[in-house]
Amino acid sequence: YTEGAELVDSVLDVVRKEAEGTDCLQGFQITHSLGGGTGAGMGTLLISKIREEFPDRMMCTYSVVPSPKVSDTVVEPYNATLSVHQLVENSDETFCIDNEALYDICFRTLKLSTPTYGDLNHLVSIVMSGITTCLRFPGQLNSDLRKLAVNMVPFPRLHFFMT
Repeated sequence: YTEGAELVDSVLDVVRKEAEGTDCLQGFQITHSLGGGTGAGMGTLLISKIREEFPDRMMCTYSVVPSPKVSDTVVEPYNATLSVHQLVENSDETFCIDNEALYDICFRTLKLSTPTYGDLNHLVSIVMSGITTCLRFPGQLNSDLRKLAVNMVPFPRLHFFMT
């Protein structure tokens, strides 16, 4: 909330400009990490500001949840804990991506001895691609962000999904 507060207005200007260029804005999809300062601090601040500016649009986040087995940064649990409250209040759908599970997939399934960020990002892109398939291809079920939320979220504050 320190450096992010200085940048958020310029980022919001870019978001506004992109939103104005659309024919039919359904909502926003944001990918961020809950462990670091940028994703946890500025990411949730940006989500909050977008929610203020576009209250009737869907907010969908893909949030990478930190793990003590993967990183030894002592502030990660605090960043994640403080960020979750913002996600409860300002997100309509939150897809939690477990960082430890990503590494386990790389080690056990893909047999990679030293996974790179590129490997982890590729797994995240596969998750996002799977979730958004119903939005990108014609079909009757979950054809837009709002219908996806209506069919998956039982109560407004229970919108967290494990991937």
